[in-house]
Amino acid sequence: MRPISTMKTFQERQDELAAHYSAILPLLGEDPEREGLIKTPVRVARAWLELTRGYEEDPVAILRSALFNESYHNMVVVKEIEFYSLCEHHLLPFFGHVHIAYIPNGEITGLSKLARIVNTFSHRLQVQERMTEQIAQCIDEALHPQGVMVVVEARHLCMQMRGVAKQNADTVTMHHLGAFNDPATRAEFLQSLHIGNSTSSYKKDGE
Repeated sequence: MRPISTMKTFQERQDELAAHYSAILPLLGEDPEREGLIKTPVRVARAWLELTRGYEEDPVAILRSALFNESYHNMVVVKEIEFYSLCEHHLLPFFGHVHIAYIPNGEITGLSKLARIVNTFSHRLQVQERMTEQIAQCIDEALHPQGVMVVVEARHLCMQMRGVAKQNADTVTMHHLGAFNDPATRAEFLQSLHIGNSTSSYKKDGE
């Protein structure tokens, strides 16, 4: 959750962020009084507060807000949940899709809630590996399913815009719990995503 800054109002945080960006512009060689930049600090401050709103949301509570008793015990798969996040190392965007599968254990949640928790975790400063685990662990905590697995496919602008500048590198991360420890169950989910049995970027839990 958001730390000390929660003691301040939205306007106070926006004003402080804008002041910092006003100080940054001259360090980049720009004139903060130039017509096109006069309102830039405020715009950027508003954008950052929007892009990091996930700190103020409780993802477990989101899932539990729409729990339903249901005897369905087969795999539930939600694919292609788009997300946009910020890499905490360079504060540059990474974006792509999240695929979620879980096997209910007496309770299900509204499908839109799965997309909402993706938004919650992605609207924080992140690394893809941690975000993948957080989504899976949140579902496990809220629903107590027989098993859950999350796959994230993303492109990172910190790789495309700077450094090695590789334009076509995709990063795939996976995290599984419970029934998805079974290779056959994992394979069923991955085949539905057309990923197959590739394990090039896959780490088992605990490794």
